[in-house]
Amino acid sequence: MASVKLEHVKKVYDNNVVAVHDFNLDIQDKEFIVFVGPSGCGKSTTLRMIAGLEDISDGTLTIGDRVVNDVEPKDRDIAMVFQNYALYPHISVYENMAFSLRIRKMSNEEVHKRVTQAAEILGITEYLGRKPKQLSGGQRQRVAIGRAIVRDPAVFLMDEPLSNLDAKLRNQMRAEIILLRKRIDTTFIYVTHDQTEAMTLGDRIVIMKDGYIQQVGTPQQVFETPKNLFVAGFIGSPQMNFLKADLVNKGGQYAVNVQGITVPLEAKHNAILNQKQVKPMPVTLGVRPEHTTLCFDDVSNAIESTVSVNEMMGSELHLHVVTKAGDKVILRIPTIDLTDSQRASLAYGNKLYFNFPGKVMHLFDPKTEESLLYPGD
Repeated sequence: MASVKLEHVKKVYDNNVVAVHDFNLDIQDKEFIVFVGPSGCGKSTTLRMIAGLEDISDGTLTIGDRVVNDVEPKDRDIAMVFQNYALYPHISVYENMAFSLRIRKMSNEEVHKRVTQAAEILGITEYLGRKPKQLSGGQRQRVAIGRAIVRDPAVFLMDEPLSNLDAKLRNQMRAEIILLRKRIDTTFIYVTHDQTEAMTLGDRIVIMKDGYIQQVGTPQQVFETPKNLFVAGFIGSPQMNFLKADLVNKGGQYAVNVQGITVPLEAKHNAILNQKQVKPMPVTLGVRPEHTTLCFDDVSNAIESTVSVNEMMGSELHLHVVTKAGDKVILRIPTIDLTDSQRASLAYGNKLYFNFPGKVMHLFDPKTEESLLYPGD
């Protein structure tokens, strides 16, 4: 088992394109870290530098207590699972899993022991005699993971291993990876563009954009306290709503004026703003769809809007509305307590009102896009 440390790591390609800028991260032994971000953000490039498949242009990479910048991939004590499985089609599942062990000239007894143990963990014992083409996508991915397990590496690297699977199988494999992590208890570095995978799998999440780290934290931290507008919009589904608003201060008490209503902030947010000595200013107000409330009776302190799309999701409605100020907002509404008349009132073109409490608001500087409520590192 091993920790991984990246200090000022940078990747510059031959055409002077910088793919990763000044990447700094300490990954603890046995920690499950997820790199997440949109395509082209540098997450896979960073993983490939850790694996030794990309040269490091600048900075230092340490695995355990050893600097490995110039160490060959095979000597880094890592194992990597790829998006496309990378299985040998002409040999059996057993031999695919045994391949790296035979190269290392292990005894047949040790090879058999490791392969059968890994197959049992992954539930693929019955497929050991088959060829990869005889397997489903999920089964192939288990074989690819098994091939990594048998090596008993210090660090597991996974590059979007579930992206080729359908939604149902992806959910199933996510759960299996969580169980696998508990059984083999080693260091995992996992890359995905899917924020749901990041939130469910990671002890900590590294959110990237344009080659830069935007925020590092636990799933709860990045969801509840996003550091900037990008993180706020990237984490959460449906994504956070953003509205133009004004931050006001009366006698040391902050509130937000937004589209005709005033929402006071709670004590802990007041304390942060007072500590930062934030002046009254225009702000970008963020509120998650699930934190909004429909107002059917008292609409005196609610935002007026018009329904544009009503998506029935079964246990909840996703209401797409347009406010009087022209902001597009998604409301996520549980259906269980809605009356028939209330449901009927949410049809296309109908007027509705919604509000939200101050404790669920996120406030961002429109110029810097940084959170005004982020407590600091």
